[in-house]
Amino acid sequence: MARALRILAGLMGWACVAIGLFHLALGNAAIPGAGSAGATVDSWGRFMGASFVGYGLAWLWAARQRPIPAWTVRWLAGVFLLGGAGRLISLAVHGWPQWFQTALAVIELSLPLVFFWLADAEERALRNNEESLSAVDERA
Repeated sequence: MARALRILAGLMGWACVAIGLFHLALGNAAIPGAGSAGATVDSWGRFMGASFVGYGLAWLWAARQRPIPAWTVRWLAGVFLLGGAGRLISLAVHGWPQWFQTALAVIELSLPLVFFWLADAEERALRNNEESLSAVDERA
């Protein structure tokens, strides 16, 4: 499970960096159905793209730690879950968005649960290894 956490955290980081750069570069054109939303939405979208790059870099930083800090995984997953909650609020207020946005909402509401489950996998594995080594030392 520790390996799954490391791989998933790295994939999450690279995906967020790529998506953020895509939005930063393309503005409204990066958002299905928002091509003619105007300068205000374009400005906001590009800013949020840059913010998403930073979010992805935080995931990449976490994935490079030994062990990956569980508290960092939980916070980053919580932010992602909050984004999914924002989509649910939008759904309640404005109705169903373009289908791709609905698919993203499913990911944003389910993937954090996987991260919450895996958050301490590497810390736990390290702790178990240390306990095993201590038991071997005590027997010797």
